[in-house]
Amino acid sequence: MPRGRRRRNADALMTSAEFIGWALGALEREITETRQRLATLTDQAKRLRTGRPARSTGPAAAATFDEPAATGTPRRRRRRGKMSAEARKRISEQMKKRWADRRRAGKKTL
Repeated sequence: MPRGRRRRNADALMTSAEFIGWALGALEREITETRQRLATLTDQAKRLRTGRPARSTGPAAAATFDEPAATGTPRRRRRRGKMSAEARKRISEQMKKRWADRRRAGKKTL
């Protein structure tokens, strides 16, 4: 036996190692459960987006969570109404008037 004080907590090291092992086991179980929950939520999100059941299930589906919903129906572009010639002319005249007012205001401050 080496010189010096005798250790009273010789078993404490073993206890802390066991405790760490249990904690790691619990964390791994929690990670597995979280992945399963994420896969379930991903499937539900796909069903809501597409209106059909999702193809993939299980932990592997969690990798597809960040993918866009390209498998669903394509989105339609919003068509904008065409502006009449009168409306374009009216807007053009208003903008020319505003620019002229700005130029006049700028010359007064010089």
